[in-house]
Amino acid sequence: MTLPTEMRHVVLDSPGGPEQMRIVTGPTPAPKPDEVLIRVEAAGVNRPDIQQRKGLYPPPPGASPILGLEAAGAIAACGASVTEWRVGDRVTALCNGGAYAEYVAVPAAQCLPWPEGYTAIEAASLPETCFTVWANLFDLGRLAPGESVLVHGGTSGIGVTAIQLGTAFGAKIFVTAGSAEKCAACLELGAAGAIDYRASDFLAEIKSMTGGDGVDVVLDMVGAPYTQKNLRALRHGGRLVEIAFMEGSKVSELDLLPIMLKRLTVTGSTMRPRTTAEKGAIAASLRKIVWPWFAQRRVRPVIHAALPWVDVANAHHLMESGKHVGKIILQIS
Repeated sequence: MTLPTEMRHVVLDSPGGPEQMRIVTGPTPAPKPDEVLIRVEAAGVNRPDIQQRKGLYPPPPGASPILGLEAAGAIAACGASVTEWRVGDRVTALCNGGAYAEYVAVPAAQCLPWPEGYTAIEAASLPETCFTVWANLFDLGRLAPGESVLVHGGTSGIGVTAIQLGTAFGAKIFVTAGSAEKCAACLELGAAGAIDYRASDFLAEIKSMTGGDGVDVVLDMVGAPYTQKNLRALRHGGRLVEIAFMEGSKVSELDLLPIMLKRLTVTGSTMRPRTTAEKGAIAASLRKIVWPWFAQRRVRPVIHAALPWVDVANAHHLMESGKHVGKIILQIS
């Protein structure tokens, strides 16, 4: 097929609020030898997009400066060394950037098959949260069937994915959320317990729900204010996994004694700076273990809203409001 030399994409005039974004015309990217070029049908909106828009999360060297970390669409071109995909294949992909556009170039190893029977909106909602949850809850967190997890932010994109993947894996998932309605949504998705953190102390509640034992893993995106309670919420041999610091990364006072007494592990990671090989290994695990769960409908996408990409500013406002349950998606074509 003949590819257009130009495409439309979202540009960020300068760091700041959602109004700094607009759609312009620019050159269509050319895939590198190990990349595919995807004609984007839908793209996910994620918290790192908000941080990049504010100037707080710059793209890694060599990545597209265009916002957007996940996309679904058909492959329009393949790099010279790509053998596992063909033009026309429908894929969903973890992007290093550039998904808020009509075309995005992505390492072939970071692509996954578009699950059969899913819409573009549903397919685009999968990569970022699935890659993040697998890498942190399963790899770093070493989650095993029968173990228990406390997930903060249960109705976020990460949260709804962690609830479902953890439950499908045979773990017991507890969550925190910001209202009774959000807690009810988490329970409907399969959470074993949900704590309204605005109405009660999550540490006391999780201790009560677990008979005083605590949980094996805490998946945290809040950061500093929760650190001490997270350590106390873990049982012997537990793991605290940090994936974001929405309320700060620096803890002024911290008692490290629980780490020693309970032999705890404190770890965490970010996804975007990882190498293509690392992301490809995660994709391989997802394709082998998690993608069949989507095919079997044991887990499902949770879409809060799908907006035309001309409304990208409203999508960011919605993300920042914290009122969503699940994913926010931009419809590109």
